[in-house]
This record gives sequence, C-alpha cells and structure tokens, in this order.
Amino acid sequence: MTVLRPSRHPGLALASLAAGASGRLTGVSLDSRQVRPGDLYVALPGQHAHGASFARDAVGAGALAVLTDAAGAALASGLGVPVIVVDDPRARMGEVAADVYGRPAEKMEVFGVTGTNGKTSTVFLLEAALEALGRRVATIGTIGFRIGGEAVATPRGTVTTPDAPDLQGMLGYMAEAGADTVAMEVSSHALALHRVSGIPFAVAAFTMLGQDHLDFHPTMEDYFAAKAGLFLDGRARVAVVNADDPWGRRLIGLVRDDGHARVVTTGVQTPDADYRLLDWSTDADGTSQVRLATPGGELAYSISMLGDFNVRNSATALAMVGAAGLDVATAASGLASAQVPGRMQRVDLGPDAPHVVVDFAHTPQAVEAALKALPPGGRRIVVLGAGGDRDVTKRGPMGAAAARGADVVVVTDDNPRTEVPAAIRLALLAGAREAATGGVRVVDGGDRRSAIASALAQARPGDWVAVLGKGHESGQTIGSQVHPFDDVEVVRELARRS
Repeated sequence: MTVLRPSRHPGLALASLAAGASGRLTGVSLDSRQVRPGDLYVALPGQHAHGASFARDAVGAGALAVLTDAAGAALASGLGVPVIVVDDPRARMGEVAADVYGRPAEKMEVFGVTGTNGKTSTVFLLEAALEALGRRVATIGTIGFRIGGEAVATPRGTVTTPDAPDLQGMLGYMAEAGADTVAMEVSSHALALHRVSGIPFAVAAFTMLGQDHLDFHPTMEDYFAAKAGLFLDGRARVAVVNADDPWGRRLIGLVRDDGHARVVTTGVQTPDADYRLLDWSTDADGTSQVRLATPGGELAYSISMLGDFNVRNSATALAMVGAAGLDVATAASGLASAQVPGRMQRVDLGPDAPHVVVDFAHTPQAVEAALKALPPGGRRIVVLGAGGDRDVTKRGPMGAAAARGADVVVVTDDNPRTEVPAAIRLALLAGAREAATGGVRVVDGGDRRSAIASALAQARPGDWVAVLGKGHESGQTIGSQVHPFDDVEVVRELARRS
C-alpha cells in the first residue's frame, strides 16, 4: 500500500527550485521506499542515519531532485540530479509539497483543532455538524482518515497529523474525491515540525492544555508555544479558544496582540464567552440535553457522546461552525448522531451485564475526565496502563487520577514499547496507592488481557468498567513488534467466554 495522492494535479516545474533544471515534479516523498517517478526526495537528518544516505535508492526509483541540508548534500552528490540545499529542509518541504499538489487546501475550507485533550472528539462532532449542513467532509486525525464518513485506508494512520508531504498528498486526494471541507487534528508535534505548512485554516480551535508530550517538548512553555503557533502570523482567519482554560486565556491575549486572527471564545465559567454553555442534563441512556448561548441567541440540542467534556467539545465544534459564518442551529441537529471509535465508546454486553466503556485517556486530565463522565450508579472499575518510551512524569499522576475516580484500579500494560512493562506499572501503582482512600482497591493486573479479564470478573450488573489508554488502537507495541490487540474486541471475547 502506498501513500495516497491525487491522480490529477499540475505539478511544479523543477526549474522553480533549481535554476536551469528541466522536468516537472509530480510528487514529494520523505521515504526513499515510497518514491515514484517524478518525485522530489526530501532527505532529512535522522537519529541513526541521514536521509541522504538513501538518495541513490530514491533516484533509482525515479526521483528528479533531492531537497536536503548541507550535510545531506555531501552524501547526495554525484547522482546526476539537482541537489537543492536549504538550511532547514523540514521547514521548506510543506510549502513545496503544497505547490507540487496544486495548493489543495485552498480548494477546501479547512478547520483545525489543537489542544492536549478533546481534539479527536471535537473533530468528529465538527464532522457531524458540518454534514448536517450538507458539506462533504474529510477528516484527518489520530483515528485515521475519512471522506464523507467512510474510512480511507492508508499505511500511515498512527500519527495524529502526517508529515507535510504525505499530508499535502492526502489533501489533494481528498479534494479530488469531492471533499469541500476538512476537519483535522493538529498536534503539537505537527506544529513544531512544520507538518501543516502550506495550509490556510479558515478556523482553528484550542480545547485546553495539560501535561503531555514532555518527552518531546522540554517544558510546558515550549509545549504551549508550539500549540500557539497555529493561531499566529496569519495561519488561521479565526481562533476559537476555550476561555475557561488558563492557557486558553493566555492564548487569547497572544492572538489579539498578533492581530491576524479574529478571536471567538467558548466557556462555562466565563460569563462573556461568545459561546457559553448554560446548562445540560444527562438522560438515563447517557444522552445529554444541552443549552448553549450563542451570538445568535440561545440554542438547545442533544449529544449522545458521554461526558461533560464532550458537552464542552460540542460547544467548541458549534463555535467553529459559527465562526465560519455557517448556520449553527442546523449544524447542532447533527450532533445527536456523532460517535467516536475508542472515545468513551460503549461496549454492549447485553442484559444483566456490567456497563463497559473503552477510551483513549492517556493523560492525568483525560483519566479524571473519563471517570467523571460515567453516569451514576454501581461501582467504577478502571483498567489503566501508560505507554512506554513516553513522558514518564505523567505516570504517577495518571494512577492518582484513577484512584480518585474509581472504586477499583487494575493497573496493566498499555504499549510498553522498549521499556520493561512491570517498571511502568510500578509507577502507576505508586501514584494510585498514594491517592487511594476510603476502601479504593489498587491491584497489579499484569498483562492487558489478564487485567481486562480481572476487571470483568469482579464487575456486577450495574457496575461501570472503564478500559483506558488505547481506545481505537488495534495493536499493542511490545518491544519492536506490534501485536494484534483491540480493547473492544478483547472485552467482547472475554465476555463471551465467561
């Protein structure tokens, strides 16, 4: 399977990048194994080898030129194709790819969502809202890619925001497939690594900021600065910002000082928010009835996704619709049907069985929010792990959040990657045991299948079992191997066997 690209696009004269060169670039690739005839091969420095070490393979596959830095130029010389040398090829490649594929983002209306938590759910809510307006919506994010509600199979669906060449090719493919609107998640990695260069955002939204990705960003200030970049220097026409969040309030000031984007605010505690949640109530089936104050007046609507945080996400989605000048009331009618795989996803085990929810919660804030989202009644049993080779400082706080919100905490493995699973569990266990009060039980459940089995075995009808951390993922990474593992399917399998 190859990276998706449009089949028809103008390409770019190679001479625009390399004076005097002939030929026309028809694609851009970071991976020498994915190069097609007519491509520009982008050779970046890597952890173990410089991408230019593979330039010969790329040229052999049909690359017309190489874009690289000075170090890469020495490795890519003598191959018979132009070598274009820039100080930062990563920063340059997004704009080049946009030109090669005919500026596809400019053919659609692009909505971007960033923040630590809430990106995926907000994008799915936004998709439902825009579809209610008759839009043909393409989505890009953690769960993968969709056009008109149908999944698009690609080989790179594990990152939130693809690298710039793949992203621009995907946008071209989406435009060619008839999409008129894009709703996409924009990660801090994407912003720091220039993945969304060459994309003009009609509306960009900020959900909130909490501790995450401090293995990549040195400090929370660096993390915030990366997120803020989506809203500055004319990258977005309108900024929709959660004014209840302290980082959001800082962002509002930055955007107003920058002067390029109009600010639209959301909130619950913020009295003058443009889109302010007035109140909401949850029915027995988990559906929330919501009242929202908007610039056009009060609006009532329903949302079926569990959790107060999803009510907040729905307000963000509708604020984005309104910020684009679209009909908010009609858009709101689409929210009742919105669902997100692996985001507070119900797993129906039939009558006289416990309630089960699978969620992607992998930060302290997300764990707390997921457990608070569970309707009242019965005990709360949580299955919790933390990813290996990721921010180690959040493990204890994740365990503590679980212990504060559950009656039973079953600690297990998430994606241990190259770390020793038991060592990760120890950090979670320590945080949970320190925070546990009032008879809360904290146990080491061992491997993930065993932990889920243990949680289900001790759950009674009416109890809530929350399996957190992996959400929609269909595999578990142990060492360098990805093993098939889908939390939803494992829950169903174990329930059938009991």
